[in-house]
Amino acid sequence: MKPALPEDIAEFAAVATKRLVRFGGVQAALHAESDDQLRRDARTALSDLGAFDLEVRASTDDLLAAAVLCQAAGATALPYPLVEELLAIDGARLALVSPEAPRVDHGDLPGGWIATDLDGTRYAVQPTSRTAAKLGPFLVPATLSQPDGTVPAADVDLHLTLGSWRIVGAIQQALEITRRHVVARMQFGKPLAEFQAVRFTIADASVAARGLHELAKYTISRMESAPAQVRSADALVLRLKATETARQVFRAAHQLLGALGFCDESDVSVLDRHTQSLVRQPVSAEVLAMRLLPDVRSGALETLFSDPVSA
Repeated sequence: MKPALPEDIAEFAAVATKRLVRFGGVQAALHAESDDQLRRDARTALSDLGAFDLEVRASTDDLLAAAVLCQAAGATALPYPLVEELLAIDGARLALVSPEAPRVDHGDLPGGWIATDLDGTRYAVQPTSRTAAKLGPFLVPATLSQPDGTVPAADVDLHLTLGSWRIVGAIQQALEITRRHVVARMQFGKPLAEFQAVRFTIADASVAARGLHELAKYTISRMESAPAQVRSADALVLRLKATETARQVFRAAHQLLGALGFCDESDVSVLDRHTQSLVRQPVSAEVLAMRLLPDVRSGALETLFSDPVSA
């Protein structure tokens, strides 16, 4: 695998980032909590970028473009269900949910929805109204129908993978905000960045974030070439790693920013709150890890060791 993205994809990523920053960046996401017009404007910004012309199921280049677009959306906490609309089926956005506690991000937006669980079971979905929750402020409780067919396993894998790219963008941005803070913040007559404990914390978070980014590129590079069972295991591993890395990086960011990190005047707070819907949905990291056990035993989960792990 070549770790560098193709030049045209890298250029598209730069253009997408500039457009979403011009839309308003992280603070626009904060204001969207009380102004629905901003969510409609977010869709317009995505349309300007040609987001909904991307054929993520049919074209490798379009899938890569969708990935870096999701990364830019994560970095700006874009208040729109981008992944769900990229994977729309017959015009209805595709939500990935847990049947035990179905919730749909931005489910109150106009338009049709269908839902699938991690097993690919399809449901008709009826979102209710938004709550006043601060974590995942656009999550909407929903009612599911009885199972109504299936969704291709490839769609579930794409959902997990593209959602992970949004998490990548969010933690990269949180890390950059934290880096700038410790360089500029003076404590005991010198920048925070000169304290060894701070350096260690930033270094650990940076290594985790970079490792996740490389894993995200590796996973998406194999979406078409890997066997179906291996592809599904890859997507689960990526989402599990993204969830764990988000917890580590945001914990470090809050620790180093102090009380400021928990105030919405800081973009870290907004990024964290708005990323929780991906970190916690459709299931917890612990459930994701348990779902990988059969793949470990069968050898579908590829590791540095070529032979399947025995039960």
